[in-house]
Amino acid sequence: MAITTEDYVTPGAAPAARSGAAGKGRRAARPEGQWALGQTDPLNHNEEFKAEDNPLNVRARIIEKYSVEGFDSITSDDLRGRFRWMGLYTQRKPGIDGGRTAQLEPHELDDIHFMMRVRVDGGSLSLAQLEAIADISTTYCRDSADITDRQNIQFHWVRVEDVPAIWERLEAVGLDTTEACGDCPRVILGSPVAGVIAGEVIDPRPAIAKIKERFIGDPTLSNLPRKFKSSVSWHWDAVPEINDISFVGVVHPEHGPGFDLLVGGGLSTSAHLAVRLGAWVPEAEVPEVWHGVTQLFRDYGYRRLRNKARLKYLVQDLGALKVREILETEYLQRKLIDGPAAQAPARPPDYVGVHDQADGLKIVGFSPIAGRVSGTILTAIAQAARAAGSDRVTLTPLQKLLVLDVAPEKVEGLIEAIEPHGPRARASTWRRGTLACTGLEYCKLAIVETKARAATLVGVLESRLGELDLEHPVSVGINGCPNSCARIQTADIGLKGQIVVDDEGNQVEGFQVHLGGGLGLDAGFGRKLRGHKVTAEQLPEYVERVVRHYADGHEPGERFAQWAQRAPEDQLV
Repeated sequence: MAITTEDYVTPGAAPAARSGAAGKGRRAARPEGQWALGQTDPLNHNEEFKAEDNPLNVRARIIEKYSVEGFDSITSDDLRGRFRWMGLYTQRKPGIDGGRTAQLEPHELDDIHFMMRVRVDGGSLSLAQLEAIADISTTYCRDSADITDRQNIQFHWVRVEDVPAIWERLEAVGLDTTEACGDCPRVILGSPVAGVIAGEVIDPRPAIAKIKERFIGDPTLSNLPRKFKSSVSWHWDAVPEINDISFVGVVHPEHGPGFDLLVGGGLSTSAHLAVRLGAWVPEAEVPEVWHGVTQLFRDYGYRRLRNKARLKYLVQDLGALKVREILETEYLQRKLIDGPAAQAPARPPDYVGVHDQADGLKIVGFSPIAGRVSGTILTAIAQAARAAGSDRVTLTPLQKLLVLDVAPEKVEGLIEAIEPHGPRARASTWRRGTLACTGLEYCKLAIVETKARAATLVGVLESRLGELDLEHPVSVGINGCPNSCARIQTADIGLKGQIVVDDEGNQVEGFQVHLGGGLGLDAGFGRKLRGHKVTAEQLPEYVERVVRHYADGHEPGERFAQWAQRAPEDQLV
């Protein structure tokens, strides 16, 4: 049965406002742009341009008009709107400091070059695909390439004139950029070791492939209220707690292997952990259930305010039971099977280093610093992997790259061939545990620099803390703005970029600190100390100090997240 205005309250209203006699204590409902309630009039400009022309139609204009006539021919709604559905954002004009980010108009921040995201659903790449990415990077993108924490590859310095040629090169090896950004279903995260690791509960790759084939580029799903993030994994290795929808492998006592279903996760400026719907989904039904939840979000999601338009707010307001009821009655027309919860590990794996495959071959995981690579580096990885007898790599949601199917006797040669180019298989805690977003270098939302800052921080910590024998690794997330692309709320040490005042009263780059967040068993958000901020210059000394306090003060077996939640404030500042 569809919900009505009697079932619904203004987003953010206290749960108590939904209880009691009809109407009692309930705040008056107001239109939020929920299509299922008949609220189809666009309530902001983003909704207007999506209604005027399906964003997927911009592909033809890029090929036929904009790539021919150049940057100045691009209309505003295409440039800052529909281009995102093709994986394209204008990057930040060089030389604009972070203090001016919120002061300038969008056209003042726009460079004539683009960032481009390549979808890598499930993270899996053949060497032919990796080599195509590397070739594009060196030919068209000034040798730029980043491995993102969404298992994408991200280019910079892309000219609109070159986009058709880049697409042609990608499509020749089965890759694309369709819906890599925008208010649509973005890349589907998957287990980086799917199909090869011993003990796998269920292989998620067939379900990911079917979702991609059937629904990505579907015009009926290309106008969602906001972005829609998905993961399908056999294990707790595709950050299921912070996606809009996640399927995690679990064994039902009667029905066997399948997936636990979670919805409503997301970070950004208001963090929510996904909640279980209490359902067990067999592999064959994952695409149908995924489609049902996506349609539910499309039809019931809030569209009036962009900052309230994620699925997490709808799930928060309706609750898991009501969401499941709507999914079953309106979209699936059947009941889901009740099922057990997937069990989270103490800490989600990153797969850096050498690991066993079920068939006796090896996985060799490499950690570049904060995902920063290049076409040149990716070419070297492809050559080394081929020489080691592998034909495939995978990307991880932690900005890492794994080479699969390596014969045991080829492992050392592979490591020796790749490590001189930067990525390390035998990586320090700091190299493997530090994430960073794009930052001020390219991002129009950023306030501070991140990638170079991460490299400096890793180097300093490796030098100063190399003697520490930490029982549990410590993760660091460095974000250029409040939007948490580097997962600052769920890092052991999360750093939110902002302009701060130093000891001399100058406005400088700095960070608000979150301590003790985590995923897995430690799933939760970091502790913020009132008024505590660190300048970028002070950052290495600050992180070193806090980690030494943890090393000296934690109980045996106690992880950083557990220690930080109980530690006195003087140990955290």
